[in-house]
Amino acid sequence: MNWFKYSSPASFYPLAGKLRPWFLGAATILLPLSLYQGFFVAPTDAQQGESYRILFIHVATSMLSMFLYLIMAAWCAFGLVFNTRLSAMMAQAIAPTGAWFTLISLISGSLWGKPTWGTYWVWDARITSELILLFLYLGFIALTQAIDDVRRADRAGALLALVGVINVPIIYFSVRWWNTLHQGASITVTGAPKMAQAMLLALLFMTLACWAYAFATAMQRVRCIILEREGDSGWVADLKRQGAL
Repeated sequence: MNWFKYSSPASFYPLAGKLRPWFLGAATILLPLSLYQGFFVAPTDAQQGESYRILFIHVATSMLSMFLYLIMAAWCAFGLVFNTRLSAMMAQAIAPTGAWFTLISLISGSLWGKPTWGTYWVWDARITSELILLFLYLGFIALTQAIDDVRRADRAGALLALVGVINVPIIYFSVRWWNTLHQGASITVTGAPKMAQAMLLALLFMTLACWAYAFATAMQRVRCIILEREGDSGWVADLKRQGAL
């Protein structure tokens, strides 16, 4: 299959329309399954009690907030290097979902922090860097929307996104580099998981649900962006005549 043909907005638009229902369906199944596994099947934590269950949402959204930013920045880099229109559209389609996951991560972390630390917020290294990530997402969205010239907006947003990549490893390694209140990673690539199998399964389901939701919203949003930018193109006019829009 020639995947390069999908670098064209005209080719990617119908593909995104076909992929979106599959991702949305997966998210619809996995989200309630993960919540049931996490809140009713997973055992009570010996140290934190029932309050730890918010971590199933917190950890999954925190991971996605970082990964989505890296994916967004990668699309921005592709757009700068190869000058492809679709790359900037994909970056802008991913940004709002990444911002929402970052906000959920901060809120859920605060709800977990109250019974654990005795306060909703501390200027912990990881929490502060995660807050900066939210500002980077919002700054990217605001910057790309504030510039009328589309090409200039794409380049400005791409530069901001690429500069902000440095914050992602700071978030991830902050608990190793500084003495913080935030606990270390319970799951690593090299070591065995530091949690019960039922807990690990709930976290896996939640993470997959977040990924599926992120892809579904990105596919829907990029279709809207494509139509907005390519509204004067012949292929969009053909879709309108066929009643496909």
